[in-house]
Amino acid sequence: MFNWFKKKSPPPGPDFSTIDSQSKAQKLHRQGQLEKLFLMPPEFGGQEIPGNTLFVPIGVADIKAGIDNNIIAPLVAEGKITSYTALPEYQGDSFIPIAIRIEASEPGHFTTTINIWGDALTRRDSKGADAKD
Repeated sequence: MFNWFKKKSPPPGPDFSTIDSQSKAQKLHRQGQLEKLFLMPPEFGGQEIPGNTLFVPIGVADIKAGIDNNIIAPLVAEGKITSYTALPEYQGDSFIPIAIRIEASEPGHFTTTINIWGDALTRRDSKGADAKD
């Protein structure tokens, strides 16, 4: 009844809101708290260049690699998709993305989002993977 008395609780999971520079992200990477993730994976022709490289919590790169290798690559091999994008979403000034949306299309369509931290973990409209031939 009196929900307006309740304090807003912080989102679940880690908080990377203070990682507001590339140097802070690289420091956490050197300390083993973050790992590199390539938006366009090397298997699809991606390169290790700043615009293709993000820092994410340990394990997120494996999740994305699983999607790329086990879902996207077979769709490419079957000729069901020819277009691929992975778009990071950020919160505040953080250099660590809160989510990565993967979209593959032409002529088919596959979309999924990897929610990492912050507001992305509390979304009610998150639907996960959506595949259409």
